[in-house]
Amino acid sequence: MFSSSFRRFPWLPALLLAAAVAGAYVPSLGGGFLWDDDLHITANPTIVGPLGLQEIWTSARANYFPLVLTNFWVQHALWGLEPLGYRIVTLACHVVAAVLLWRVLLRLRAPGAWLGAAIWALHPVQVESVAWICELKNTQSAVFFLLSAWAWLRWVEADGGGSRAGHWYGLALAAAALAILSKPSTVMLPVALGLGAWWLRGRPAWRDAARLVPFFALSGLAAGWTIWEQKFNSGAIGPEWSQTLPERIAIAGRVVWFYLGKLAWPEPLMFIYPRWEIAVRPLAFAAALGVAAGLGALLWRCRDGRLRADALAGLFFVALLFPVLGFFNVYFFRYSFVGDHFQYLAAMGPAALAGAGLARLAGRHARAAGAILLASLAIMTARQSRVYLSNEALWRDTLAHNPGAVMAWLNLGDTYAQAGRYDDAIATFRRALAIRPSDPYGWNDLGNVLTLAGRPDEALEPFEKALVLKPAFPDALSNHGHALRLLGRPAEAIRQYERALELNPDHAGALNNLGAELAQSGRAAEALPLFERALRCRPRDAATVDNLAGALRELGRFDAALARHHEAIRLQPQRAEAHANLGRTLALQGRGEEAVPHFERALALAPALPAAAAQYAAALTQLGRHAEALRQLERGAAAAPRSAEAQLNFGVALARQGRLDEAVERFEAAVRLA
Repeated sequence: MFSSSFRRFPWLPALLLAAAVAGAYVPSLGGGFLWDDDLHITANPTIVGPLGLQEIWTSARANYFPLVLTNFWVQHALWGLEPLGYRIVTLACHVVAAVLLWRVLLRLRAPGAWLGAAIWALHPVQVESVAWICELKNTQSAVFFLLSAWAWLRWVEADGGGSRAGHWYGLALAAAALAILSKPSTVMLPVALGLGAWWLRGRPAWRDAARLVPFFALSGLAAGWTIWEQKFNSGAIGPEWSQTLPERIAIAGRVVWFYLGKLAWPEPLMFIYPRWEIAVRPLAFAAALGVAAGLGALLWRCRDGRLRADALAGLFFVALLFPVLGFFNVYFFRYSFVGDHFQYLAAMGPAALAGAGLARLAGRHARAAGAILLASLAIMTARQSRVYLSNEALWRDTLAHNPGAVMAWLNLGDTYAQAGRYDDAIATFRRALAIRPSDPYGWNDLGNVLTLAGRPDEALEPFEKALVLKPAFPDALSNHGHALRLLGRPAEAIRQYERALELNPDHAGALNNLGAELAQSGRAAEALPLFERALRCRPRDAATVDNLAGALRELGRFDAALARHHEAIRLQPQRAEAHANLGRTLALQGRGEEAVPHFERALALAPALPAAAAQYAAALTQLGRHAEALRQLERGAAAAPRSAEAQLNFGVALARQGRLDEAVERFEAAVRLA
């Protein structure tokens, strides 16, 4: 369709394709990190901590995409945790993949090769893969997948041509290994290569099958590794993955039609689609199998006729989807059996067919149809990209389309909690638990936000419910212990921390909480190694860094403590406790004037922080500002009426002023609350 325009400037097609794709995704570049980007990047000790490349390539921390983690490691070395750099790299890989797809389709002599590549790259179902940073797994693996396909087709064309053919084969095999190391869902690459050779030769060849053996060997190793990792490392095992074989076949059939439907009509798109309830009815199941078998037989019969391209594109589509059709356990299936990012590579087949179909049309109408289609796809992609700018936007959009998505409610609540919007977070978690009251993670989240909101007494019940539903739950044990600690029940708290560490010796939260309790009880020297272990697991955790500073202060190592306090504030500038603890350390050094601004900052961020109010009052007293100190404690008690600590601190100050009746009232309130 566009060949006449491209013939004079052979570099122009690639430039136009790259510009169109990049332009469609410009709205996504201003976004931040999303959902589990923390697991892969911002809180991953191999990226932001001391573990680094050795752990990425020699331990289970590689998950199953070490080459992508290596990419993240390099990016972190270049621009730290600036999201823009990561988003540009993910988009750049998608752009390169689009250009490579065009070149592969040209090698296959497909009509409308450029248009097919543009349809694939601009289709809005790809937004989830391009605008979500950790899905660099998809875009990077696609580059190597298509490079391997391009080199393989060059080998097929040069077969028998001596060493030159061998070079193309070696490049294809090397790129295949890099694709699998980027994302093992590319294990179906050998099937795609076989289909490409079949298309060029017009028939299957035993020589091609023999040359594909090393590719299948790589794929077999990666498939076994991934199946194990999903089950035993990611945790894709349990009732959510207990479908029978007929149920899995039914899921697979529905998945294929679902993805084809989204390619034909991408509305609505959502991050979490409703999870289907699968009920296998024997007659309907048999009929569906019969239809599928008949359709497959028809395509096979027409494989050398007019429907040859359709048959091979259909085989490619189903083959590339095979790892995510439901026959293998995938952790994401806990939420939904489908996700837009799962058909990133598979969509190349239908897109190429669509491009070929439009290219066969003649005249200006064909060009107009192609231009309108691409413009429409680009507009939809730009619109969908805005959904991926922030966690709140993502989860709100998901819930607008799928209000029963418990996971989206929980993540929206977590987003509110991180922003200090505790009342919104509590209401959101309660909404999720109203939908699924048997979710231990939801009860744990609710307990957490109640603790953060200064209501640890109310948090005990949610934690207990979480532990009834899931007794071996280190997160809930550690968080329950923290609430008990805040309520002045240290022995019970320590028991919960120790139980959590029995289940997971590297649980950063339990290590941090146990260290904080030991430091507070005068055992700071014992706490130091616990904090250091926690920071090896979670190196950028501001709470742990701040608690380590507190332990150093208790040991009289004030310079080291101040350095750690400042590091905690740098990691999390809005952390009220870090400002308060820095003020306390400065005050203990007799630097009260320097401490005051930090206490004021802490109380501006968290007015209901009793310890900050008490320490601020102590610093003011040290400076001779007794009336201000008393007013500060009074404000603290008013801001945290349910805090026994706040009421006790105010009562002590009143008693020192000789206002005994008022002090007794505060002491009685503290006793009731405790």
